[in-house]
Amino acid sequence: MKIAFIGLGNMGLPMAKNLIKANFEVIGFDINTKAMDELQLSGGQTANTIAKVVAQVDVVITMLPASQHVENSYLATEGILNSVQPNTLLIDCSTIAPESAKKVADQANQRGFQMLDAPVSGGTAGAINGTLTFMVGGSKEILNQCMSLFQKMGKNIYHAGPNGCGQTVKVCNNMLLGILMLGTSEALKLGIANGMDPKILSEIMSKSSGRNWALEVYNPCPNVMDNTPASNQYQGGFGVDLMLKDLGLATENAMSVGASIPLGELARNMFNLHSKSGNGKLDFSSIFNLLP
Repeated sequence: MKIAFIGLGNMGLPMAKNLIKANFEVIGFDINTKAMDELQLSGGQTANTIAKVVAQVDVVITMLPASQHVENSYLATEGILNSVQPNTLLIDCSTIAPESAKKVADQANQRGFQMLDAPVSGGTAGAINGTLTFMVGGSKEILNQCMSLFQKMGKNIYHAGPNGCGQTVKVCNNMLLGILMLGTSEALKLGIANGMDPKILSEIMSKSSGRNWALEVYNPCPNVMDNTPASNQYQGGFGVDLMLKDLGLATENAMSVGASIPLGELARNMFNLHSKSGNGKLDFSSIFNLLP
């Protein structure tokens, strides 16, 4: 099976490398030539345009920053839909608006292509280790047919429903993650203000009803947990600006369907303030430092 992989960033490149390790033939494209050089060093191939990358492949996988990049890559005159061969499977792993996912999938379906929206959770560590969670929208039959492909990049693969549902799950998940990180930071700050040792506080809360992923796996307080961005000056991980983007997607989606997300909006405003204070490139757990 020959795979085109478009978008070789912090997530896409290790995902593509895992496919190469699994003996898939991978040809990649990214505007960052250093990323393409690294793919070649790992045994992959590259081409200098999207049209050339997708011309003779069985599967196209995209992992791009935002909705506009996905729409442009698929729908442009020299984009994927106008360049790919018949019967090619299309998989978008980007995190984008559900409406954009449906729009691109509708265009693909009208031209006879099967398309899955398959955003991921698990961060760069999950991408490197091949333990990502995939939230897949589209045909369950098509997903089952290419399950082995997903299993080379992830550990948990879920069918969420028709096209767009994968993105809906991702929007809901990341909105909740942002809220949890804020709430966890606030609770830890309150305990510290009362003289508590944050390690002891975290251990007790993680065994109590306030337990959550941010507290147990990704603690935002420095030096509470080894191998987290908080203990590395908030370097690496999932950036503040990326969380802000995802919270914006939640806001847009909520407006489009008439849903109320007051806590999601509060989280978006807090992360926006944190970003505008010059922290956009830090890990999102650095929101801990925004609180007094």
